[in-house]
Amino acid sequence: MATNYSNIHRSGQNNDSGDVRSLYLKLYAGEVLTAFQGKNIMMPLHRVRTISKGKSAQFPMTGKYRDASYHTPGNEIVPSKAKQGERIVTIDDLLINAQFIPNIDEAMQHFDIRSVYTQEAGYALAKVADENILRMAIKAAICENATIAAVSGMIQDYSAFGDEDFTPNVVIGDAAADVRKPKDIVQAIMDARRIFDNYNVPGDPFVVMPVDMYYDLFKVSSATDMVDFAIFNRDVGGGGSIAQGTVPQILGMPIYVTSNLGYFSSGSTWVSNLWTHDGTAGNPAIAARPSTHKDGAQTSPVPLANTTGSGRGNPAASPTTSIYDIPAGAGTEDFASGDNQRPYTVGMETRALVMTQDAVATAKLMDMSVESEYQINRQGTLMVSKYAMGHNILRPACAVALTQYS
Repeated sequence: MATNYSNIHRSGQNNDSGDVRSLYLKLYAGEVLTAFQGKNIMMPLHRVRTISKGKSAQFPMTGKYRDASYHTPGNEIVPSKAKQGERIVTIDDLLINAQFIPNIDEAMQHFDIRSVYTQEAGYALAKVADENILRMAIKAAICENATIAAVSGMIQDYSAFGDEDFTPNVVIGDAAADVRKPKDIVQAIMDARRIFDNYNVPGDPFVVMPVDMYYDLFKVSSATDMVDFAIFNRDVGGGGSIAQGTVPQILGMPIYVTSNLGYFSSGSTWVSNLWTHDGTAGNPAIAARPSTHKDGAQTSPVPLANTTGSGRGNPAASPTTSIYDIPAGAGTEDFASGDNQRPYTVGMETRALVMTQDAVATAKLMDMSVESEYQINRQGTLMVSKYAMGHNILRPACAVALTQYS
C-alpha cells in the first residue's frame, strides 16, 4: 500500500514554515495603479492671457452706442459717446504640490515612482484650477444686475461700467425634485439659451453640468417619460444615443460633464465641494469639504493675505445682506453678501451652467512646471510641481446658472 510523504521540501516556504508561496517571485505587472483622478475641463472653456511680467492683466472693455436719432435738416450733428471700462485679473500666489522621495526607497522600488508622483501632482494642481474657474463662472451668473456686481468681493477691482449687460438665471422646474427630471433639465437649458439670444450675448454658448444631472437625461421612471427623450429622437432632429450614453448637443450647445460641480447624495439633496463658506466671522480658513463628499474631507487652498502674498485670501464676514434669492419655496436665502467676499468662495445653489468663453478670464504668469533637486543632507529628492495664475469674472452676462427650487 502506498504511503503519503510527510516530509516534503517546499521551495516557497520561508525557513521551512508558514506560507508555502512566501518566497516565490512577485512579478511586476508593468503598470502602477493610482487613485482615480477627476477630469478637468474648464481651462479651454474660458479666456486665458499669458503674461511674462507683472502682477495682473488688463482686459479692456468698450461700450456700445445705445441710441440713434433722426437728423433735422440744418441742425448741427453732435456725436454721442461710448463708455470704456476694464477688468483686472490678478495673479494669485504660487500654487505648489511637493513630494520628497527618500533615496533608499527609490533604490528598492522596481518601477519609476517619480513619474507616478509627478502625474498625481499635476492632477492636484489642475483640479484646483478647474474648481476656481467654476467658482468664478458661478459668481458671474450671480451678478444678475449692477447692484450685485458691485458687492465687495464679487468682481475683483470692480469699477462701475454703465454699458455693461447682465442676464437672469433659470430655476429648474417648479419643485425641488424637478432638478432630476430630464424634461425639466432640458427645458431649463433651452430657457438659458433663449436668454442668451434675447440679450444678444456674443460667443458660442455651451453647457457645464455635473455627472448625476447628465445621467438623469437618460432616466425613465414611467411610460409617459418617453416624451422627455425628444432630444434623442432623430425624427425631430435629435442626436446622441441612449444606448451609447451620449448627448452631444442641446440647441446646438455642446455639453461638458464634470465631477467638480457636485453630486446628488440622495434624491434631490445636493452636495458640493465648491460651497466653502463656513459662516464664521473673521475665520480666514475656508471650510473643509463635506465629509460625505466622494473626495473625502479635504480643505480648499486659500490665497495668502497681502502681508505675505497676493492679498486675495482675506477673510470674509458672516453672510449679512441678502441680495439674491431664488424664486421658490419659503424664500430661502441662497446668496448673501458675505458668502462671496473671498475670491474663490461661492454661495448659490448652482446645479449647472450655460456660458460662453467670455464669462471668466485667467491671467497666467507661470505655466505648470516641475522642479526636482537631490538633497545630500536629507538623502532624497524633493520634487515640486507649481503654477502661478489668477482668475476673475470677465463678462457676467455670459453665464447663466441653472438653480434648484428650495
